[in-house]
Amino acid sequence: MAVSTAGEAVGSVSGGCVEGAVYQIAQDVIEGGTPVLQRFGYSDDDAVAVGLTCGGIIDVFVERVTDESYPDIRTVIQDVQVGNPVATATVVEHDQAEMLGKRLVVWPTHASGTLGSAMLDHAVADDARGVLASGESKVITYGPSGERMETGTKVFVSSYQPKPRMIIFGAIDFAAAVARAGSMVGFNVTVCDARPVFATTARFPGADEVIVSWPHVYLQEEVAKGKVDNRTVICVLTHDPKFDVPVLDIALRLEGPSKPSYIGAMGSRKTHDDRLNRLLEAGVLEPQIAELHSPIGLDLGGRTPEETAVSIVAEIIAKRWQGTGRPLRDSAGAVHSDPA
Repeated sequence: MAVSTAGEAVGSVSGGCVEGAVYQIAQDVIEGGTPVLQRFGYSDDDAVAVGLTCGGIIDVFVERVTDESYPDIRTVIQDVQVGNPVATATVVEHDQAEMLGKRLVVWPTHASGTLGSAMLDHAVADDARGVLASGESKVITYGPSGERMETGTKVFVSSYQPKPRMIIFGAIDFAAAVARAGSMVGFNVTVCDARPVFATTARFPGADEVIVSWPHVYLQEEVAKGKVDNRTVICVLTHDPKFDVPVLDIALRLEGPSKPSYIGAMGSRKTHDDRLNRLLEAGVLEPQIAELHSPIGLDLGGRTPEETAVSIVAEIIAKRWQGTGRPLRDSAGAVHSDPA
């Protein structure tokens, strides 16, 4: 959430629960310049209480941003806009008040700024690159001089990565719906098909790019370019063995940094069984085949392309966050939980 000196506000930190209080804190920080770390918890029936009516706890760090306090901000903005990975590491809690707001900007190959200690800079830069590679943001706790597994200094590492990729093979109506759904949840979507009459931008306005190529050829080229990684999802919707078996043969064998986070293939039970036999005959190992989500999607009972797209994206989300796919009504415990 950004608040300007003119009183304008852009963005949100809690969906509306604490925005008013954060806005007031931001006005005070703009005026006084001292960063504030404010914790908001559960708010009961007290109408004047400020808190999260839905439960839980949120820590909000508010700081004044100027060219002097954040000299790298324009470079960071430019990197975010063009898709270059960059992370910012900010001290949000420290025994010494003057350390609050100290910042280190970290790229995969270098860093800029300081958190006040060479040892802390080194430790945070190293950890921030790991956080950046995973595409996450998190608070990491250190000792005063960067000692790991100690307390006293909290650093918030905020990662800015390019959007994860969703590669859809098969230029069919279902692919158009999946492309729209994938874009909605934050993927950079590519649709690929070997048939130029079907693979057109007019048919797939929800895709970021439409490629005319044999699926297995395109995937191999993207892997060679380093454009397939652990955040990539692959949806094979052709349900035609001459297209889907060769591309799945490549996708399921990928390991290490090029291993996709999700591989799914559309088809009936009969198509699925035939596909598995063909993959085994091609030499794909059973543990590799076990990574395949086929038939693709969760059992929602949907029929239309749009309903099917919801089931596919729902399965992708469930795999990412280790969700059960069960109704929340039938489960207990926290609604949201981070994977171990």
